[in-house]
Amino acid sequence: MGDMLKGRTALVTGSTSGIGLAIATSLAEEGARIALHGLPKQEEIDAALAQIGATGAEARFFDGDLRDPDKVEALVAAVADWGPVDILVNNAGMQKTVTIAEADRAVWDAVIGLNLSACFHAMRLVLPGMKARGFGRVINIASVHGIVASQAKAPYVASKFGLVGLTKVAALEYADAGTRESGGVTVNAICPGWVETPLIEPQIAARAEQHGGDRDAAVRSLLAEKQPSLRTAEPSDIGAAALYLCSRAAHNVTGVSLPIDGGWTSQ
Repeated sequence: MGDMLKGRTALVTGSTSGIGLAIATSLAEEGARIALHGLPKQEEIDAALAQIGATGAEARFFDGDLRDPDKVEALVAAVADWGPVDILVNNAGMQKTVTIAEADRAVWDAVIGLNLSACFHAMRLVLPGMKARGFGRVINIASVHGIVASQAKAPYVASKFGLVGLTKVAALEYADAGTRESGGVTVNAICPGWVETPLIEPQIAARAEQHGGDRDAAVRSLLAEKQPSLRTAEPSDIGAAALYLCSRAAHNVTGVSLPIDGGWTSQ
């Protein structure tokens, strides 16, 4: 285990699997204490705690439905009682594929509530403390859909565009906090394209049936329309990017929306 983040406490929302767990693991490997969060089954919680524990880092699990602002406040307060939040990764999110005509108020409120409003509330609660201590890192997991749009994703795209904008405003407001020596306070977004998580496995499996069971051909087919590299990212790739943004070397990297998308948003 490294010690770049030794003594730091990181809250990673939606972190019992997928991208969130990969980010939490990367931070733990550099010594951060990890506040895991989610609404999973107990076996998923146990597995996530075991994965973080294997790095030698300390970890605790916290729950809370972040679509409820009161639950966001309770979560941040509970983690802060454990240790000041030095790193906030807003990863929890949801997507609903639905046209504007088909969408109802409940879908809009749920997607905006989790993907955008929860991030705002967590940020407003932790950023003043980061400024007072001279060090802080906020990393918002946005999406390529915070940079470009796709059909039938209006609530999701709106939430991610909003998150990118929120990231920029917060970066400006806290740009002069701290010093080079203390590490400063930075706020950035990571914008993944296709990432190899369990969520996309059903789509890959369906495509593989059309390609004689060839999974690689299925992935290339799935990505062909959007992602020129024709290969997915792994969750650990996102974790590595998050770890760099938490480093002292990244003290002047703020307000960035970093695509990890195989060229998707360059087209």
